[in-house]
Amino acid sequence: MNEQELRQLLTVSVEDVLPSQPATAGWDRARRTRRTRRAVAVVALAVVLVGGGTVAALRPPTDPAPVPPVGPTVDPSHAGPVQKPPAELTYPPDPLARLSNPATVPLSERPVQRALALFQPLNEENHADGPVRVLGNDGVVRSLDVVTPTPTRDASGNEAPALKPGVLSPDGRSAAFAQNKELIMVDLTTAAVRRIPLDGYLELVVWAHDRVLVGSEDRTYAVDRVTGAASTTDVSIWELIAPDPAAGREAPLIDVYGERTSLKLRSLTAREGELRTEQPVNASALPSPYQVNEFYGRGWLHGERLARAAWITNSEIDGAEAAAVLDARTGAVLHLLDLGRERGKGCCEVLGWDNKGAVLLRLEPAALARWNPETGEVTGVVRDLRGVIALAG
Repeated sequence: MNEQELRQLLTVSVEDVLPSQPATAGWDRARRTRRTRRAVAVVALAVVLVGGGTVAALRPPTDPAPVPPVGPTVDPSHAGPVQKPPAELTYPPDPLARLSNPATVPLSERPVQRALALFQPLNEENHADGPVRVLGNDGVVRSLDVVTPTPTRDASGNEAPALKPGVLSPDGRSAAFAQNKELIMVDLTTAAVRRIPLDGYLELVVWAHDRVLVGSEDRTYAVDRVTGAASTTDVSIWELIAPDPAAGREAPLIDVYGERTSLKLRSLTAREGELRTEQPVNASALPSPYQVNEFYGRGWLHGERLARAAWITNSEIDGAEAAAVLDARTGAVLHLLDLGRERGKGCCEVLGWDNKGAVLLRLEPAALARWNPETGEVTGVVRDLRGVIALAG
């Protein structure tokens, strides 16, 4: 083969090449989609053929093929209706983490301007293991030395620690302890103690603006936090949702009761506790087979949202632990934190909201964790701490 034949053989045109760029499917947990288009570069393949000084150059395409659209991508600021915590929690710095520190001064010597939290250490028998700790907004942990609340009892003799979620006022300035036949109120800014005589076995406390609601299964008292005047009210202290401290004193009270398909959300008048509206709890936004079986522990209002611990049905078991956020106006279940089946029953009581709209809850092994229902983020606040925590609003 001579040089001319070789030149004719090697001088060829090569087809333009467009590499494959398949679209990737996005995962949109908040049911909101955001579409983007990924530009696909047109690659011109330059092949240099050298033979007897002969070069054949490849030309770029003049009309690239249309670019396929990319599927929806994740919006990191929103999460879907069902979320799960990570296997291992991280613990960002948090003022509440100091709750694990021992008390360094009695409350009587150094009252607080505002308490962030109260903590009652418990031993393995679930009995008080030392005085109640008072964490002030100055970061100092005090011991509650001006009074020693005794465990509460019901008519059957069942005992529970005197410190429960809800005893600390939303402003962090007062604490109220239910006791048999009395309510003990402590001004944490002065260390002053008041005892208000009442009848019956009293177990639970809810701060409702200018009143303290205290009671048990068969009665609830409304006590004026200033004068101490008490009257009975037709409200169930067990099912009552703690009011949002930002709401007005005449804002309706909310309670949630029932089981499974008979779960109901009720709106009650603020003073008399009379029924305003009642509607079913609606879990239709949850994917199958998720359902809320029953709520437990204290629930908490934050604007139009309600957070409370629950037992649920998930894809593995009937009776898994969870925390739920509902629309307090409609009863719709908006978010569910599925905590699974490997935890102790009643492990994960909700303890309130922070001022950024995150839910604070017990989450073993963490003594306190923070869950953001809008993003699905779950982080630790306080590590292994055995006892009961009450938070300010």
